[in-house]
Amino acid sequence: MLLAIDAGNTNIVFAVFDGEQVKGEWRASTHTDRTADELGVWLMQLLTTAGMRREDITSAIIASVVPAMVFSLKTLCRRYFACDPVVVGDEGVQLGIHVLLDRPEEVGADRLVNAVAAHMCYQGPLIVIDFGTATTFDVVDAEGNYCGGAIAPGINLSLEALHMAAAKLPRVAIGRPKQVIGKATVPAMQSGIFWGYVGLIEGLVRRIEEEAGAKMLVVATGGLAPLFAEATPVIGKLDPDLTLRGLLEIHRRNKRLEA
Repeated sequence: MLLAIDAGNTNIVFAVFDGEQVKGEWRASTHTDRTADELGVWLMQLLTTAGMRREDITSAIIASVVPAMVFSLKTLCRRYFACDPVVVGDEGVQLGIHVLLDRPEEVGADRLVNAVAAHMCYQGPLIVIDFGTATTFDVVDAEGNYCGGAIAPGINLSLEALHMAAAKLPRVAIGRPKQVIGKATVPAMQSGIFWGYVGLIEGLVRRIEEEAGAKMLVVATGGLAPLFAEATPVIGKLDPDLTLRGLLEIHRRNKRLEA
């Protein structure tokens, strides 16, 4: 079985694949001071609860946008599962796509993994929107090349910044307001954030398509993707497991190269 690890700025996702099937999926908050043993003990308990043993895990792959987490995650794989993980971004790890940027080493691993999965599943051209700590827009052409994109503050990050910077504005939860015109402070904040982000999505998609000169399928992923997929017709596909399937495919491609 394959252990796939997606380490983001807010959460780390651990998933176990048996072939194409996800046998278990768990999340932990991202804290750079967590040791490999802390993560290992936690993960071993979850595996046992799901009816799996550590011996069932024979390989691993890691994608991380938090450099300080990579050492602990590598150690976790080696110490608890006796395997050297494939790490997206490491020298020699092949993605099977071309990164058409001036500085390809600066692209977040998660964005490249999403590009691999999106092209594999939907061909192209594509725009992948990932609703994470940041909201990212990534462009994949018809050949599967990663062409760049745009990065905006994530929804929850924007809400927190609004609360912190304005003394009289409370902390509110994200939700879809029934009306755009809020009749009180909280509904007004929710409207500004939610419908403002819908406007951001629609505006950026339109500008990207104009600049690229092509109509594109828009694929949404990430925790808040379902909320926004229902609110705008520009999102054509909702795929919450996109990143994990990208990790599975990259692992396959590199194992084929080893063989």
